[in-house]
Amino acid sequence: MSEPRRGRVRSETARRAILEATRDQLAEHGYDKLSMDRVAAAAGVGKQTVYRWWPSKSAVVAECVLAGYVLADMRVVADTGDLRSDVRAWLMAFVDFVDRDPAAGGLVRALASAAAESDAVATHLYDRFTATAESHLAARLADAERRGQLRDGIPAVMVAEMLFGTVLYRFLVRQDITPEFVDRLCDAIFNGIAAPR
Repeated sequence: MSEPRRGRVRSETARRAILEATRDQLAEHGYDKLSMDRVAAAAGVGKQTVYRWWPSKSAVVAECVLAGYVLADMRVVADTGDLRSDVRAWLMAFVDFVDRDPAAGGLVRALASAAAESDAVATHLYDRFTATAESHLAARLADAERRGQLRDGIPAVMVAEMLFGTVLYRFLVRQDITPEFVDRLCDAIFNGIAAPR
């Protein structure tokens, strides 16, 4: 019986270390200061090992997003029977996530910068995070419409984009996102789409 090949194990270990180092460097220093040298040093590998798999920092960031090393999928919106309250809680969960952990907030901003520079990163970020978050929210809105809680024919995806996009935009431009702001946002949206009583 032949011994298992060890090269692939070492390579996969190095790959994971590089992706984890990229995640940590993004959170700590931001995308502008991210470099292949820093990633290699933090991962404990040679720079040539990083370049073996990724030709640029945008490529390794894209892989981090695609492989789930950053920004785990947003959880499904709860269903307590009170749509506005459930959506508010869902939005506040994101706010708490980025406010509670400075590294998480830094990561979100760094990924936005990376997405502005690279179409590949933008596509991966949208597919892995933004679209997932918005689809969960849109599904909850569509379900509420079927129950008669919202007006018929509401554009659920567009409403989800307005809610989540407003909070994300405010975060990216470093404006406070207070519970009162989220309340006003929910009021502005739900006053327009709630089913007449």
